[in-house]
Amino acid sequence: MAVETLTETPSLLPVFVKSALGGKKKGDSLPQTSYRLADQVVDRQHLQDYQRLCGFAADDTLPHTYPHILGFPLQMQLMSREDFPLPLVGLVHVENEITVRRRLTAEDVLDITVSAENLAPHPKGTTVQIVTVAEVSGEQVWEGRSTYLARGKGDPDAARGSMPDLPEVSPGQGAAIWSLPKDFGRQYAKISGDVNPIHMSGLTAKAMGFPAAIAHGMWTYARCVATLGPAASGPSSSHVWFKKPVLLPGKVELVVEPGDPTLLGLRKPVRSSADRVVEHLVLTVETR
Repeated sequence: MAVETLTETPSLLPVFVKSALGGKKKGDSLPQTSYRLADQVVDRQHLQDYQRLCGFAADDTLPHTYPHILGFPLQMQLMSREDFPLPLVGLVHVENEITVRRRLTAEDVLDITVSAENLAPHPKGTTVQIVTVAEVSGEQVWEGRSTYLARGKGDPDAARGSMPDLPEVSPGQGAAIWSLPKDFGRQYAKISGDVNPIHMSGLTAKAMGFPAAIAHGMWTYARCVATLGPAASGPSSSHVWFKKPVLLPGKVELVVEPGDPTLLGLRKPVRSSADRVVEHLVLTVETR
């Protein structure tokens, strides 16, 4: 695979605009090019803003999910290419895996590489995995694998991937309830750069087939990981499955399996036995 080294971080708004105007894409193969951005220095103010919005402690340690934010512009640049077979605008993040090989700090200068793998049918369309790798002085220190779904005509026999069952937890055993305002998608977009229309307003989300704007999956992921404390920012691994979008404004309830704080779920708060439980995500975290 060819590696194209960029000299600066791509600006995301033009990428989304270009993709929105580009029309439908066709194809059954992925680009054989990866993007690399060397010598990425962490902006401490940006790090602090991210930590505050996602619930992490404000210190010099990079949160478990933070390198994803640094690699996200490269992901978007890759998925906006003419030879990328799926439309960027409207892609839904359905699954994510992260491996942290050692604790990272704002002192670390990162080289980040992004590539695309595993174009595959899905019951609701087509999925692709975008792999992000962070290195320090040639040592691989972090890896993320994001699975995105392009909704469309799917294959009912296609695999959905394996997912653990969310534990049966009674309403009284929820660990926390978080309230998200109507503009929360825009708040996170300012930090993440993810200005996908499905997050920005009800009007633009409805144009993409959603009943309202939805919260970013990577925020819900990060917010849950933050509850585990410093251990999750050291050597660790996580796997999240995004089941149902969180509509904005809205409330979500954090659920932790009794006796195992590293298996978490996020669901609509259950107010009575008559309420239908809506599960938003399932997350497993392994710390070492």
